[in-house]
Amino acid sequence: MMAADRRSGTGRIQQPVFQERNAMRSIILAAAFSLVASSAFAASCKVEAGTKKLAGAAMSSFMTKCETDAKAACEKDSTAKKLAGAAKDAHMKKCVSDAVGS
Repeated sequence: MMAADRRSGTGRIQQPVFQERNAMRSIILAAAFSLVASSAFAASCKVEAGTKKLAGAAMSSFMTKCETDAKAACEKDSTAKKLAGAAKDAHMKKCVSDAVGS
């Protein structure tokens, strides 16, 4: 008997196992790709400053603006997650340090 011809005790035809595996592989690959893509777009301020070859006052200004933007984005994220107290403080510290790259 072929896989598509197998019948269960209820008389219904069982879905072939390989189709389930292919569907699961597709989901896992899509999730992995989205993680890789999001991390590639989330470059830190230090990396971006190095890419732009900034130095001196231009780098200081860029880093200050980048850190301010990071704090605002992290604040918005912690509000969306409804964090408060120590959890919010820990989230803000990690989020900002990840964004700035320190």
